[in-house]
Amino acid sequence: MQQTAPHPPAPPPPAAGTAAAAGYAPLLMALLVFAITLLVTWGAWSSAQRNAQAQLREAFDYRTRAMTYNISRRMLIYEQVLNSARGFLRGSVDVPRAVFSEYYQSLRLDQNFPGIEALGIATALTPDAVAAHEAQVRADGFPDYRVHPAPASAPDSVPTSGPMLSVIAHIEPFNARNLRAFGFDMYSEPVRRAALLAARDSGEATLSGKVVLVQEGSGSLESGVLMYLPVYRPGRLTEDVKQRRAAIAGWIYAPFSMNDLMRRMGGVNAPELDVEIYDGEGRTPGTLLYQSAGAATHANPRLSTTTTMMIAGRVWTVRMTSGASLEATLDTTRPRMVAITGIVLGVLASLVVWLLASSRRRALELAQAMTLELRESHDRIAADGRRIRVILETAYDGFVALDRQGRVTDWNAQASQIFGLEAEDAIGRPAEQLLPEDRHAAFRSAFDAFARSGVGPLPGEPTETEVLHTSGRRVPVELAVALLPPSDGAGATVFVRDITSRREAEERELQRQARLVEARLAMHRAQKLEAVGKLTGGVAHDFNNILHIISANVQLMLRADGPPSRKRLHNVLDAVERGSKLAGQLLAFARRQPLHPSVVNVAELLDRSDSLLQRAASDAVKLERSSVPDLWPTLVDPNQLEHVLLNLIINARDAMEGGGHIALRLANVTIDAAAVALDSELAPGDYVVITVADDGHGMPPEVMEHAFEPFFTTKPEGKGTGLGLSMAHGFVRQSGGQIRLASTTGAGTTVTIYLPRHTAHALPALAAPDIGANL
Repeated sequence: MQQTAPHPPAPPPPAAGTAAAAGYAPLLMALLVFAITLLVTWGAWSSAQRNAQAQLREAFDYRTRAMTYNISRRMLIYEQVLNSARGFLRGSVDVPRAVFSEYYQSLRLDQNFPGIEALGIATALTPDAVAAHEAQVRADGFPDYRVHPAPASAPDSVPTSGPMLSVIAHIEPFNARNLRAFGFDMYSEPVRRAALLAARDSGEATLSGKVVLVQEGSGSLESGVLMYLPVYRPGRLTEDVKQRRAAIAGWIYAPFSMNDLMRRMGGVNAPELDVEIYDGEGRTPGTLLYQSAGAATHANPRLSTTTTMMIAGRVWTVRMTSGASLEATLDTTRPRMVAITGIVLGVLASLVVWLLASSRRRALELAQAMTLELRESHDRIAADGRRIRVILETAYDGFVALDRQGRVTDWNAQASQIFGLEAEDAIGRPAEQLLPEDRHAAFRSAFDAFARSGVGPLPGEPTETEVLHTSGRRVPVELAVALLPPSDGAGATVFVRDITSRREAEERELQRQARLVEARLAMHRAQKLEAVGKLTGGVAHDFNNILHIISANVQLMLRADGPPSRKRLHNVLDAVERGSKLAGQLLAFARRQPLHPSVVNVAELLDRSDSLLQRAASDAVKLERSSVPDLWPTLVDPNQLEHVLLNLIINARDAMEGGGHIALRLANVTIDAAAVALDSELAPGDYVVITVADDGHGMPPEVMEHAFEPFFTTKPEGKGTGLGLSMAHGFVRQSGGQIRLASTTGAGTTVTIYLPRHTAHALPALAAPDIGANL
């Protein structure tokens, strides 16, 4: 227990002046405390104000970055739309209008790409070709079509190496609004002409300057721009400017209304920004492309920023200011509460000091309490520092802190492992020495600029680069950089992660993929060689048999006396005919047989061949036919189609071993995108589908894999050549269709043939030919 020292003798009574001064001392001390409290309150209020403004600035910066990104991304998407349209044209601007309209409808620009007024094709013409062009368009159904303005008004200064006119010959949607642009010569207007020439000479998409769209009419003040992409004639060289000028056929282009383009650009936060867009690097009323509604009424915004953007070779200057709704989010309640609380606490503290000042003991207790609180605060700060240090030392990533001069001020153990430097060797070293020598100058220049201006690149996504180990080895790393503002002493903190193992794993994966591709190619080549070997062996075997027949009969006729035997000659002729049929089947398989296609109604063809098909199926097999009403016509060789169907029915009959049921069905089928995803070889469109199904013994999977190969058969020797299905496959593919085989062991086989629909009316089929079955 603390002991109290004995009090000294009482001093003599103070004089009257001294007593008065001592009486005012508590009040003066209370006023001093109140003044200090007000000073602290003002500091806290200022800090709260700065924090609120900083939050507003962060929100504003985020909105402006999002707006800039959205504009760039949308215009890049529109540029890709033009690239897609140029690929669709494939070097020709004389595409039929119905085809171009169908292509435009498939893009759904009005739903997916807001701001695009239309999609059009501008044809490059010389003045002497205008009359022929107008006559051609009028013949297409536009009797009032004309090129405007008249070619005579074309400027004399047009370069001789380029076209004199660029006429809008196709535009979609072809509505009343876009009809104003139909036939317009964009070469006659200077701003459009400059963009057309730039696109022609560069081969890239080019954005025009500020224009009033032809669709708006002459009295409109709404600004717009156009994006052009050149279309060069196919087969022409475009390596340099001279070749591109000579090869130009026209331009694919899209007009943009700036008000429509910027609509809903910022999403739900769009009202928080006031945006102005100017054409070029300056900001003048004449170059103003777009001004949001709030930009004209909000006179004194708190925040503003101006940036330039390169859009398809054209510079835009974008000025963004804080809108009234964004400024309304400024937190004024917290600074007000800080001020009120500080004043109230100042009054209370002054009152307490005034009360305590009258007693020495109370003043000493207050001093001791304040000292204890300061000591506890110091201990908490020291504990926080030690905790942070432990976290950094045990972190998986290296940690490096830099001061305003770019020198290392802090370093953890993982950084020592990455760079090969201990903390005592690294601290104080210039940061550029941690990088390869070829990057020293760039780093120092960027960091010095940051030290002078206090601004630098904002922290973003982690960046991959290389740093230098003390051994001279380059180490691939991933950096996460955070810049400290000047108010906190500037500098930067960097987290460094060694990604050597990741790079090695990626390299191993690439090598594995390469080996896998090589193995697949080798297997594919081996399968090709095996198929060719089977085909060669089958052809050699069958032709050898035919040649044996011919040779034997010829030798017998040579040995015999008298004239040649007609029976021998018939045998030779029969062998020659078998060889001819074999050659025809091989041509069918290789899709090289001569075809004589005509427009055929398959149902009518089967009606004429019904007796032949019934005989091929035999009396023991029930042949059932069905067809949809109004079956579509198809363009095929009727004789070869009948030959293929006859072979399929004979194969089905043989698979049922003397008895069963065969279904021959005809149908109309439309293949959509969903069906194409399941069978990539089937193109979308309308097809006539022929299905031959039996309930025979079916085929196992290993047999189905080789069913379409020539000379592959499961029938006994002498019962078939193995060319029936291969010939059917070759004929269907040569006719532009597809053939599919489905079979289950014990459940039968189904052969499905897809033949493209022909839009013309079916012609009367030829008379039924004399067709033999190929087994």
